Amino acid sequence: MARFCGWDALTETPAPPAIRIFVDADACPVKDEIFRVALRCGLRVFVVSNSLLRIPRNPLFEAVVVARGIFDGADDWIAERVTPTDIAVTADIPLAARCLEQGARVLDAKGRVYSPESIGDALASRELMANLRAMGEMGGGPAPFTARDRSTFLQRLDDLIQAIRRGSR
Repeated sequence: MARFCGWDALTETPAPPAIRIFVDADACPVKDEIFRVALRCGLRVFVVSNSLLRIPRNPLFEAVVVARGIFDGADDWIAERVTPTDIAVTADIPLAARCLEQGARVLDAKGRVYSPESIGDALASRELMANLRAMGEMGGGPAPFTARDRSTFLQRLDDLIQAIRRGSR
């Protein structure tokens, strides 16, 4: 089937949007899963970090190293480039909010999908937890990453890709 400028020449329907995945990669435990899904679906992946990370050699994958020592450099790079047909993978809630403002879809490594409706609660919870930790009321970190988290992530990533291809939110 021939395509010309994003249109299917036989049915005169628009081609599906070019979906890209932006990965806030420094502490992302699901990079390998993202690469597998991207290969299966033919999606570009930008692996953005503060230091060089090893990624598979494939023209669909690009490692982006932001300048060392620049606070939020990776976040800025991602937030300045995402579009409504992109997916951002991050555990950074303020970055998630910035990506949502650009219309992108956002999920974390455990498969939690952020939306314009849910991001306010996530930001408030983050602030509350930071204050409790600062007062010494709370210690520890997040729960360990599990096989179930990995499975949930893969399902949610696939759901987001399909939603973008259907043109729905």
